[in-house]
Amino acid sequence: MKLSTKELILVSLFAALTAISAMFSIPIGPVPVTLQTFMVILSGIVLGSRLGLMSQLIYLLLGLIGLPVFSGGAGGLGTVLTPSFGFLIGFPIAAYVIGKIIEKYNSKVTIILAVIIGSIIPYITGIPYFYLIFTNYLGKSITLYKTLSLTMIPFIPGDCIKAFVAITCGSAIIKYNFGLAVSKKTVSPFNKSNS
Repeated sequence: MKLSTKELILVSLFAALTAISAMFSIPIGPVPVTLQTFMVILSGIVLGSRLGLMSQLIYLLLGLIGLPVFSGGAGGLGTVLTPSFGFLIGFPIAAYVIGKIIEKYNSKVTIILAVIIGSIIPYITGIPYFYLIFTNYLGKSITLYKTLSLTMIPFIPGDCIKAFVAITCGSAIIKYNFGLAVSKKTVSPFNKSNS
């Protein structure tokens, strides 16, 4: 898979922005509140499926090799055994799914639906992972309600706000093509009337 210089720069940029967004962290429990999901959503909207996926895989790789790019300045292979790592696993999948839906169906409504679906993916990977690490690795017992209260319930309002802002920013970027919309397959749904 050959990438142009522009694509390489953009993939690296979004990986770096995701790392920076992890620094804005509010520790409210085992899973902190961060701006990471905002950047994940935006990478899917702006870069599309392939490049969005790559940007988030690079971000994960940087953290796993030891750079302090995860929330709270964490990094290294040991983070795989933390309860919140499952959410990070969902980031590349979410970026890919958001980009793929927008590329395939390409409408204003599709962007909203893609972001809703993409925002759910880190929960799908994160909640079971949290439960498994918490119970099997850490050896603590926890109820389903307690698991949800630590991993999902307090995050929904913030995720809704981040999704709204990401949709607004991402839509503006692809509408006015600020040199960032790099997917050759996708024509912006916002520019259809101009074509």
